[in-house]
Amino acid sequence: MDWSIQEIARHAGTTSRALRHYGDIGLLAPSRIGSNGYRYYDEQALVKLQRILLLRDLGLGLPAIAGVLTASTEPVAALGTHLDWLRRERDRLARQIAAVEETLKALKGGEQLMAEKMFDGFDHTQYQEEVEERWGKEAYATSDAWWRSMSDAEKAKWQERVSALGSDWAAAAESGIAPDSDGAQTLAERHVQWLSSIPGTPGAVKEYVTGLGDMYVADERFAANYGGVAGAEFVRDALAVYADRHL
Repeated sequence: MDWSIQEIARHAGTTSRALRHYGDIGLLAPSRIGSNGYRYYDEQALVKLQRILLLRDLGLGLPAIAGVLTASTEPVAALGTHLDWLRRERDRLARQIAAVEETLKALKGGEQLMAEKMFDGFDHTQYQEEVEERWGKEAYATSDAWWRSMSDAEKAKWQERVSALGSDWAAAAESGIAPDSDGAQTLAERHVQWLSSIPGTPGAVKEYVTGLGDMYVADERFAANYGGVAGAEFVRDALAVYADRHL
């Protein structure tokens, strides 16, 4: 069984133009082309399209998606891994929503805030194994101890700082300014200052800063913080310029 390009566009919430573009760049070829010139897609193509749309939602650009699809051609295993991640994200977001609802309820009702409820879902330990693998157990232990020593107000202020930095990076990338421009370099300086304020990290070390920039692009979880792969590439390039000039 197969479906016409119009049917797939309607079901997937995309456009025929987008599907044709995917085909033109070799990302999603139609299963067949009818005598009328219409493109048709079979079940295998639909599975591939689902993967493409899932990866786009993570903020990956089309070149990065092509790389992921090439590296992982077995759809059952790939979708299983993605489903596990989505379920974890769903659970984490549900906990964050509940935590924010509790905070709003307390604020509106003049009730006392409950610290043990405010930060459910804001799990800073979720990358423990990855941090230890990259920078050692001592680095994680130091940063974890620092985080736990902070008051609830300090943690909230820290999260606001991180969120603002990510938003400013994404806005700068979208504005089209150059990575070596004054605006981009001001952001890079802020970024390095932020890194340097985290105990257990190398801080303002050239190799560390540029290595993080590369990781932001390579890992979709981090790229999403900067508006996607294009935003992460802008951050990487701006940090590389800053590191060459100042570190």
